[in-house]
Amino acid sequence: MKTLIRAGALAATLACTALSPAGADPGHAHFSAGVPGDPKKPARVVEVIMREDDGRMEYVPKRVEVKRNEQIRFVLRNAGELAHEFVLASTADNLKHATLMQKYPDMEHDDPNGKTLQPKAGSEILWRFTKRGEFEFGCLIPGHREAGMTGKVVVK
Repeated sequence: MKTLIRAGALAATLACTALSPAGADPGHAHFSAGVPGDPKKPARVVEVIMREDDGRMEYVPKRVEVKRNEQIRFVLRNAGELAHEFVLASTADNLKHATLMQKYPDMEHDDPNGKTLQPKAGSEILWRFTKRGEFEFGCLIPGHREAGMTGKVVVK
């Protein structure tokens, strides 16, 4: 099973590398929603709860508004009975990665922009939003997105 997870992680890394813009530094990953934050700088804290409710899966809150270049410390808590993820990217990038997750459903994320959380677990993501626009956070575990597990970040 670890081999499958590693194979999935390698495929995901290759997929992210393929998304890098031409001329980008090949040693740095491409992130569509900004860049990892700087722990030495202040950040606004936004708590995000993941849960299931009456057959739906959801994040609370479902929408977060930030200013361009604002740094956010997402404090993540899985209050559900199932594993969930928080993957921050553009909708297009998350949809591509969700397709990959169909092939490797046991893949887990521990990335600057994404975390897999087991039931009752917590984690954090520190993120700086460098681009204006709408981005999403989603659970890419097969079936979870379809059950409603997406949220939106609006960067003004």
